[in-house]
Amino acid sequence: MLKKGMYILVFMFSFLGFAQNYVKHTVAKGETITQIAQKYKVTPYDIYKLNPDSQNGIQPKSVLLIPKSIPSSPKVISASGTTKTHEVKLKETLYSISKQYNITIEDIEKNNLFLAVDGLQPGQKLIISSATIKSNVPKKTIDVAKKPLENKMAIAHEVLPKETKYGIATKYGITVDQLEAMNPEVKDNLPIGYKLKINKSLPSNHTSKEANAPFGELVVKKAERTVDYTVKQGETMYSLPKMLGVSEQKLRELNPILSDGLRDGMVLKIPSSTVFNTNTNNQTSNLLSTLNKKDKKELVLFLPFNITKFESDSLNSVTNKLKNDKFLNMTLDFYSGALMAIDSAKTLGLNVDVRIFDSNESKHSTDAVEIAKSKIQNANAVIGPFYSDNAEKLAEALQDKNIPVISPLSKDYEISYPNLYQSFPTTNSQKNAIFNFMHAKNGNIIAIVDPKKESSKKYLQEFQKDTKFVGISDKGGFVSDSIKKYLVKDKMNYVVLESEREGTIFTATTVLLAAKKDYQVQLVILEPNATLDFEEIAVSRLTKLNLLFPSVNKDNVSTEASNFEMAYKKSNKVLPNTFATRGFDVTFDTLLRLSQGKSFDETMISISEQVENKFDYAKSASGGYINKGIYILEYQEDLTVKEAK
Repeated sequence: MLKKGMYILVFMFSFLGFAQNYVKHTVAKGETITQIAQKYKVTPYDIYKLNPDSQNGIQPKSVLLIPKSIPSSPKVISASGTTKTHEVKLKETLYSISKQYNITIEDIEKNNLFLAVDGLQPGQKLIISSATIKSNVPKKTIDVAKKPLENKMAIAHEVLPKETKYGIATKYGITVDQLEAMNPEVKDNLPIGYKLKINKSLPSNHTSKEANAPFGELVVKKAERTVDYTVKQGETMYSLPKMLGVSEQKLRELNPILSDGLRDGMVLKIPSSTVFNTNTNNQTSNLLSTLNKKDKKELVLFLPFNITKFESDSLNSVTNKLKNDKFLNMTLDFYSGALMAIDSAKTLGLNVDVRIFDSNESKHSTDAVEIAKSKIQNANAVIGPFYSDNAEKLAEALQDKNIPVISPLSKDYEISYPNLYQSFPTTNSQKNAIFNFMHAKNGNIIAIVDPKKESSKKYLQEFQKDTKFVGISDKGGFVSDSIKKYLVKDKMNYVVLESEREGTIFTATTVLLAAKKDYQVQLVILEPNATLDFEEIAVSRLTKLNLLFPSVNKDNVSTEASNFEMAYKKSNKVLPNTFATRGFDVTFDTLLRLSQGKSFDETMISISEQVENKFDYAKSASGGYINKGIYILEYQEDLTVKEAK
């Protein structure tokens, strides 16, 4: 069933699995992951890797697997054989530390894997590699003050105290999203003194380049693709934006003719990424009950093993890469889950051949397109590549043959090909889902938005205009009455909290807990908030307010999910993490859809739920498909997290 050409990688993956020596630790009352990690001289990341569920909190008497023989600080091999240790001080950021040692933020994260889970915290000891410092000194730097760029379109802006992203973007005639695309390092914060790269608008005939290109290189955002939409009878300027998920302002920008009013039969330009629901019954389908095992199908997986990078390496070097390369580990985890799905398909007797190729990809390049031209012309579906740009390139190459290309992990993309299936819901889709939930409950929606969260405020103002905003200062302060004045009786008051400041969160939750005596109140977040994981914000506050949030996956306590975990652990000696489970879910969902006795796009009317992920595809205006399978979850007072009804 599986044509094997990956023996070396399979061996390395198996070796890692069997080599995981560990001890069991029973959690005592009041213990935290950090305390347990210190006790065993490992990092919290090492514990989370063996115990994925512990990222959601640990309970007394629960049992954790603790890895053995892991040094307290990760070893970094440098050219000179030396490393530096840096103790994190109060108010330091990854950006300021990277500048201090003249290295990149990525290098710091690579040498200190625990940052991926814990984030940067005062008192941590970071490993700084001297080899990394040397290798990252640019051969030739550009002094912007002395040598202006020849194109005179790129500008360096130094962030001043009290400046906001919105204010800076407005100053240069760009949007906050464009500013963040040019400077991905400031997506979550805006450090004073940071030099932003500002690339002003260029004529449309310029060639587009990647948004995070080196400073001094022209950066132009791709022209927004649009498609035609014919206005139907009864649609209004109130109903149409909500139905399309496009703001009224955006519609008017694309269609100046709307200044004369909306009329039936009018042809409008709308973004190609606009999504139309294809499933009207909103019911999960059991694809297992409608299997067709007669017609033979072929599934191809393009996974970024990047094996050419290993060819000249020694065994020690390969072992180090396997331990420290986060992207490779993510690939191997996804691969291990996909293998479980293939085994499950074989057990079911599905008539599908599976072929696996190394996509050998970086963010903007891949071998997948060249491989596709000669080796996969008869495939019935393809999973991968991982990066959105590469998935789009492959979809374009296979468009004439109408071979479905399933993008497995990327959530940042621009739908533009009818055979492209985006299996990971977009950030805006998740936000839209939770607002749809609150509107369906006829809720009163209030928002507390930190000034630093300018993109969130912009989203609310454009797409959720009935939201009431609580006044908040630049430092995150507000008075309790500014919330209370918006609370109403006899309906649920949903309070959306968009801030990562402990003080703001503490004040808001205190006010809401007091208000519960007289009002129905529920706390809401629109995306993961790391501050809520800190011990300073008691979990009891969140459970009493039944914290509500959107998620692309959920904990599954079904027998089938337990069987998957047991089978995975038996095969790999560890419990599956998020990427392994997603590898199973995406692959198994695709295998089931291929085995329905109909074309792949005809199966899109079916909603499928696997171990942790839901696949509810909707058609985009460009002809491709986007997964809108999103769960609305809420904290319960018994410390569990369940799907909100």
